[in-house]
Amino acid sequence: MFKLARFTALGLLLGLLPAYAENFSLDSTHTSVMYSLDHLGFSISRGVFREVQGQLSIDEKAPEEARLEVRINAASIDAFDGGRSNAVRGGNFLETDRFPEMKFVSTKVERSGESTAKITGDLTLHGVTHPVTLNATLQKKGKHPITGAQRIGFAASGVIKRSDFKIMGFLPMVGDDVTITVDVEFGAS
Repeated sequence: MFKLARFTALGLLLGLLPAYAENFSLDSTHTSVMYSLDHLGFSISRGVFREVQGQLSIDEKAPEEARLEVRINAASIDAFDGGRSNAVRGGNFLETDRFPEMKFVSTKVERSGESTAKITGDLTLHGVTHPVTLNATLQKKGKHPITGAQRIGFAASGVIKRSDFKIMGFLPMVGDDVTITVDVEFGAS
């Protein structure tokens, strides 16, 4: 009986100890950051950023305390056509010569379901910083079946207005609402 009481007390004390976060580095090989927006009402124009890096710190017991930072090389845009990719890099849109990096830093994580959350953060794009909220879904967390290393993956999406970031080229003919879609995998660091 005494041993049971000791183990129960120990369990309660351990439950009061602070949670510990795991640190992960973004695996750019298994990550895609994509955008889509209306093109003159005729079609949806899409593209992907090829150079992405980031860090995630998360504790399963306290996911609302997670910290995320992602950096994107703006010039790594691939709009699936060389001319269009260059146009998006140019003066009417991203101006990647003046603003070479985009950055997202989380400021708040709110659990919205068993495996979903709203991740709010500051997005810096085109030299302007605005808060953005992404709807995220945990895909999986566990050991990589080949390497044995801890992995975690998410899918996330949200909508921004490019005019909020002073990207005004061809408005309103080319859409102001830009849908951001992210599929990301992190490995333990």
